Amino acid sequence: MAASPVLADSSFYIRLMREGRDPLRALALAAAARDLAVCGVVRCEVGRALRPIGRLQRFQRVWNVMINVPTDNQLWDAVESTAWQLDRKGIVLPLTDLVIACCAQRIGAVVLTFDKHFGQIPGVRAVDRLDA
Repeated sequence: MAASPVLADSSFYIRLMREGRDPLRALALAAAARDLAVCGVVRCEVGRALRPIGRLQRFQRVWNVMINVPTDNQLWDAVESTAWQLDRKGIVLPLTDLVIACCAQRIGAVVLTFDKHFGQIPGVRAVDRLDA
């Protein structure tokens, strides 16, 4: 059975970069055994912080060969429903995290993240490291 795809959350990229590590290298190791995915929210959250332009372009080249999870009306319906249900339970999470979570659910991906919010979203598999 093939391993689930991986959708790395913005917190994964940002933490590794702050630690002086290359998140793309870490993801390349995971790509040997799993498909990698990205969504527009992650691209924008991470991409806006990348300087200089050559670094942004390097990340874009990698993201452009990952599975892209589109944000169509069905996805927004799922985000809206998830937000509504969680809000009624008193769990108010950032919209960006809900979009990323619904993107991961759409393709059956695990979310690679250091953000604890993902553990509060039903049906989301979130990890902070990938085992071989």
